[in-house]
Amino acid sequence: MSRPDLNDDAKVAEYRAELRAVGRSQRLAGFALVILGAIAVWGSSYAGGAGQMVLWAGYGALAFGWALMLGAIFMRTRYHRQRMREEG
Repeated sequence: MSRPDLNDDAKVAEYRAELRAVGRSQRLAGFALVILGAIAVWGSSYAGGAGQMVLWAGYGALAFGWALMLGAIFMRTRYHRQRMREEG
């Protein structure tokens, strides 16, 4: 893996696409969990007797979703630093 050439606009666009691909599935899964968790927390008041369980499941989904998203951001940042550190 060599340092990307960022002098050409086409190469910059190619590198941006490469960076977007790093951790993409983790980011999408995290985003989906955050949305589902928010819906569960909001809808827990309508769940009747299961409301407390739905509320805690929603909080758990929110926490796990944000952890996935932050982990993916960390992975992408680490990848970028490694690419920039390479001598090419």
